[in-house]
Amino acid sequence: MAHAVRRPMALTLNTDGRPHPMENALTALTVVLGLLAFITSFFHNLHLLTSWSGLAGIITGAWGQYVSATTAERFLLVIFLGASAVGLGIGLAHGGLFGGLW
Repeated sequence: MAHAVRRPMALTLNTDGRPHPMENALTALTVVLGLLAFITSFFHNLHLLTSWSGLAGIITGAWGQYVSATTAERFLLVIFLGASAVGLGIGLAHGGLFGGLW
């Protein structure tokens, strides 16, 4: 009787076993920008940072979705693309991309 070899659980975006450096970089950038946009949206005076990081997160997340190769990448991209969109929306409501500068 053959015994299955148990491997320790690994957190990876490359669930297909092949490296995807560009896709992983886009995913990581979207995560960072989504977190930044969402967290800074709680502060009214940071609407410029919120708006621009939200817009950049949406752009990188959309491109990441377009080129993504694994479900793990798509999972993170969808969540943090949503966080970027929330941040952009709240940032626009608080003053927008150029509010107070012109």
